[in-house]
Amino acid sequence: MTPKHFLIHAFKRILLGGWYKRYVVNNVVIQADIKQALQVRGSKAQDYALAKQFDHVMLYYPDFAFIFFWRINKLNYRWKSLFVPEMPCKIFRSTKIAGGLTCYHPYATVINAKSIGKNFQFRNGLTIGNKANDNKLLPVIGNDVTVGANVVIIGNISIGDHVVIGAGSVVVKDVPSNCVIAGNPARVIKTLE
Repeated sequence: MTPKHFLIHAFKRILLGGWYKRYVVNNVVIQADIKQALQVRGSKAQDYALAKQFDHVMLYYPDFAFIFFWRINKLNYRWKSLFVPEMPCKIFRSTKIAGGLTCYHPYATVINAKSIGKNFQFRNGLTIGNKANDNKLLPVIGNDVTVGANVVIIGNISIGDHVVIGAGSVVVKDVPSNCVIAGNPARVIKTLE
């Protein structure tokens, strides 16, 4: 490790220690995000203490770091670039998202929903938004929903709990719980137990 890299790494550790105390210790939503990020990736860091889990996800998962800065409302934070490469992704501040949020390569993503439940997972190219440019016509998404790449979810619709949405789907109608949907327009292709 060069002296420059050593200094940058040491500085990151100092920042992480302060952020842990300020934003993570008493925030169950961010704690759920950390645990979900490690669980879905099968990381051995799941066995670490919470402070070390936080360090791990911030240092090795830039997708998680993006979510962290969104959670603390610091998307333009001065030192963000040390943890997150530039990611063209927008999550509207008005969107309420429960803990356990996980993203994979959130490039070209826009999320504007009334609410999203716990353990929401998404991939690149996701569009969640209003219909006819009316922010009263926004989706409500349940718990444990997983969304593939390049999905569009638009309008005043509800998506139930435990739903998997296939890549490239266009969702414009209500979706029941416990199913897999896919297609344009999306339809139920499998019911889950």
